[in-house]
Amino acid sequence: MSSDFVVIGAGIAGASIAGQLAAHGKVTLLETEKNPGFHATGRSAAYYAPSYGNDVVRGITVASEAFFREPKSRFSTAQLLKPRPSIFVADKDQTNSFKAFMDENPNLKRLDSKDLRLQVPLLKPGILVQGAMDTVGGDLDVDAILQGFLRQFLEFGGVLHVNAKVQGLIYQDGFWQIDTDAGHFSAPIIVNAAGAWADQLAELAGLKGLGLQALKRTAILVDGVDNIANWPLVVDVDETFYFKPDAGQLLLSPADESPSAPCDAFAEEITIAITVDRIQKVLDIEVRKVNHSWAGLRTFSPDKTFIVGFDPRCEGFFWLAGQGGYGVQTCPALADIAAHQITGSHNIVSSEEVEKYNTAMQPERFL
Repeated sequence: MSSDFVVIGAGIAGASIAGQLAAHGKVTLLETEKNPGFHATGRSAAYYAPSYGNDVVRGITVASEAFFREPKSRFSTAQLLKPRPSIFVADKDQTNSFKAFMDENPNLKRLDSKDLRLQVPLLKPGILVQGAMDTVGGDLDVDAILQGFLRQFLEFGGVLHVNAKVQGLIYQDGFWQIDTDAGHFSAPIIVNAAGAWADQLAELAGLKGLGLQALKRTAILVDGVDNIANWPLVVDVDETFYFKPDAGQLLLSPADESPSAPCDAFAEEITIAITVDRIQKVLDIEVRKVNHSWAGLRTFSPDKTFIVGFDPRCEGFFWLAGQGGYGVQTCPALADIAAHQITGSHNIVSSEEVEKYNTAMQPERFL
């Protein structure tokens, strides 16, 4: 089965670039699992946070905002981004961390302890003493975004294969030969969008990995309380916890980053207990039971910046990896930048932004 492009991995990274490339040629999208978005994408915190991440991440997040706010009807009729502010909070021992955060985000509105309790009345008094509000953020409809890109991909004639774990990769006579559980495929260009497995995929192709590290992130859902629907997302400035309303419940996380091998991650009992303890120290609630718990892998490059570009060590091997915890909120602009590198075409990000971010994301910085 020969294509112009084969994209490996049908999470949000792979689906978004496949949707872009399908307008330029025949695209095959390969997914190891039985459904797209099974791992990190399906376990996302589902929030658009323009103040989150380093300069490159924040810039690409902002470049994606217009796409989320006004999606084309052919992409999705759903509201992809529903407004919900975020507040970054600090206690009296986090003065230096809060100052560093404000230095990077000087336009955010400062809040004192009284302001914080007006936003979240159940905050325990005297614990959190200052905060910063970002009013641009909001809840993302992750499934609608993923399905929108897959629909775009299929409408352009793309072909999706699930249960198609890659077993072998060889570059021969100008084509990548790809052996999978679903058959044999070939293309002159392959896109490595394999998430936590991206380094392993490179090694199958005979390339040394780029030092990607999967970090496990845990979340739980507990019973909500009255009048929480309009609460903001609340994030500790040192990322030791966050919480937000979620369909009448409270989503809680210890913002853990435990190194992990690529796997089907799950929430461990000790981490669930840590989550409850951290939240109950700042929030006046009693967690009597956990309604649901899960974990996902957020995969980072060594410098916490995306890896996007052709590998200089071989022909036709393109990296789209290291999205960390930012993959969903950056996917429109990041896929646009990747598509520009592959095809020379872009329609979401400006030419200036393409040039600005391309250099920072090239894979050779780790070689």
